[in-house]
Amino acid sequence: MPNKHTEKALQESRRFGVKPVPVLRPLGWLARGWADLVHCPGPSLLHGLVLALAGAAIFMLARHRFWLLAGAFSGFLLVAPILATGLYAISRELERGRRATLATVLQVWKPRDGRLVGFGLLLALAGSGWVLTSAALITGFAGVPITKPLDFVRHVVLNEGSHLFEAWLALGAVLAAPVFASTLIAVPLLLDRQISVLGAVFTSWRAVMEYPAPVALWAALIMALTLVGMATLMLGLVVILPWLGHASWHAYRDLVDTSGMARID
Repeated sequence: MPNKHTEKALQESRRFGVKPVPVLRPLGWLARGWADLVHCPGPSLLHGLVLALAGAAIFMLARHRFWLLAGAFSGFLLVAPILATGLYAISRELERGRRATLATVLQVWKPRDGRLVGFGLLLALAGSGWVLTSAALITGFAGVPITKPLDFVRHVVLNEGSHLFEAWLALGAVLAAPVFASTLIAVPLLLDRQISVLGAVFTSWRAVMEYPAPVALWAALIMALTLVGMATLMLGLVVILPWLGHASWHAYRDLVDTSGMARID
C-alpha cells in the first residue's frame, strides 16, 4: 500500500494531463529547440561551453584510466537534465514573448525552494553509483588493466571469450532507463509549476508509459547527437547540449497539459 507521501504525489501528478503526441514529434522538438538556440545564442552557447569543458575535464582527469572514464561519461549524462535547467528557463521566457538573458539563467540557480537542488542531488547520487559500478565491473572482470580506449575496445568490446561488454551495457541500461523515464519532463515541470519532486517523477513516468514510441525515438536522438558531440573532441557539445536542452523544454510542453495550473514566475 502506498504511504501518505506517495499518495499525495500521485494526486499531484493526476492534476496534470498527458497529451498525445505522434511518433515523429521529437523531430519537431529538435526544430523548435534549434529556433530557441538561434534566437538566444549567447546564454545558450555559454551553457554548452561550460558543459563541454566539464566533459573535457573528466577526460583529462581520467584519460589514463578508461575503466573509470567509460562510466564517468555515461554518468555525466544522467545528471545532464538538471544541468540544463537554465536552458529550460530561456525557452520558457522566449515562449512567453520575453527577452532571455544571462540573468534569466542565473536566477534559476537561486531557487526559492529546494526541489531542484534535492532532485539534482538524487541524480548526482545515481550518476556516482553508476561510475562506481562501471569501474568495479570493468576492473574486476576485464582480466587486464584498461587504461586506454583501445584497451577497452580490445579487451571488453571485442573479447569473444567474455560477455563483459554485454553485461556492462545491460547494467547501464538498467540504471539509465528508469533515470531517463524519471527525468523526461520532471525538471522542466519542477521549474514551471508547483509540484513535489515525486509528483513530477510520477508525471514523467506517465508520459513514458502512455507514449513509449515517441519517447524511445527521443532517447535515441539524444544518444546519437551526444555521441556526435563527443566524437568531435567535445567541441560539438557546445552546440548540441544547449540544442537538446531547449528541445527538452518543448518535449515537456507537448507532453504535459498544464492548463488551469498556476505557473511559477
